[in-house]
Amino acid sequence: MNFNLLIENLTNPALLFFVLGIIAVYLKSDLEIPANSSKFISLYLLFSIGFKGGQELSHETFSAEIAWSMLFGIGISMVIPFYTFFILKKKLNVFDAGAIAAAYGSVSAVTFVTAVSYLEAQQLTLHGHMVAIMALMESPAIIVGLVLISMFNKEETNKINTGHVIKHSLTNGSVLLILGSLVIGLMANAKQAEGIKPFTNDLFKGFLAIFLLDMGITSGKKLKSFFSFGVFPLVFAIIIPLVNGCVFAFLSQFVTADITNRFMFAVLAASASYIAVPAAMKITVPKANPGLFLPMALAVTFPVNITIGMPIYFLVVQHF
Repeated sequence: MNFNLLIENLTNPALLFFVLGIIAVYLKSDLEIPANSSKFISLYLLFSIGFKGGQELSHETFSAEIAWSMLFGIGISMVIPFYTFFILKKKLNVFDAGAIAAAYGSVSAVTFVTAVSYLEAQQLTLHGHMVAIMALMESPAIIVGLVLISMFNKEETNKINTGHVIKHSLTNGSVLLILGSLVIGLMANAKQAEGIKPFTNDLFKGFLAIFLLDMGITSGKKLKSFFSFGVFPLVFAIIIPLVNGCVFAFLSQFVTADITNRFMFAVLAASASYIAVPAAMKITVPKANPGLFLPMALAVTFPVNITIGMPIYFLVVQHF
C-alpha cells in the first residue's frame, strides 16, 4: 500500500512534466514557456483554486472547528520561521537566515494546488475553508522573519520599515487574487458559477502540468549555482520540510479529525514560498541572497514535497 501510493505520485503526469523541465535544462534544450504565458498560468491556478474554494465554502457552516483551524494555520506560519531562524543563524548571516526562515514559514500556492490534485487522485475533496487558511498563512511568516532580522541586525543602515512590510505582505498579488477569488466564489450564484466550471475545473490539470514544466525549467537553472553554497542549505531544504509536515500532520488531529484538512495542514507546514517571500525580500531586505533561498524552496523543497513528502504526510494522517 505504501509503495503503491509512492509510485502513484511519482507517475503523476504533472510531476513528470516537472522532471521533463529539469531534463531540458541539462540537455541544454531551448525549451521554455514564454514569461507572459507563465504569469497567466500562475494567475489562472490561483484564481481557479480560490474560486473553487469559495464555492465549497458557500456550502459549509462556519463552526468552532473552522475558527480553531484558522488560528492553527496562523500559528504554524509564526512558529516555523521562529525556530528555523535560530537553526539557520548558526551557519548563515542574519539576512539570509531571516529570508529563508520566512520562506519556510510561509506557504507555496503551487504546492497547495498540487496537493489538491493529489487529493482528487485519492477520490477526496478539499474543504473550502482550507483555501482561506492558506491565504492567511502567507503574511505572518514574512512579518516574523523580518522582525527577527530587525532584532538581530547590527547594521543601523539596514533597519526595516515594519509598516511597509505588513502592507506589502497583505496586498501581495498572489494573496489578493486568491482571497478575492475565494470571496467571489463564496458570493457567486450557484447557477451562474456553473457557467465557468469548464474553465475552473476541466482545464485545471492541463494548466498545472504546463506550469510545473515551467517550474522544472526554472529549477534546473537555479540548481547549477546552488551547490556552491555547501551541503548545509541542501540538507536543511530536504529535512526541515519533512519534519514540519510530519509534526503538524500529527498535531492537526487536535484541531480537526478530517483527513483532507489534516493532509493540507501538513502540506502547508512543509511547503516553502518562492513567489511572495522573494518579492517581499527583494524590496525590504536587499542583502538577503535570492541565489540561496530561491533554489532551496523551488529546486529542492518543492520536488521533495511532491515526490516523497505528500505520500508520507498522507500516511501520517491516516495512521495517527
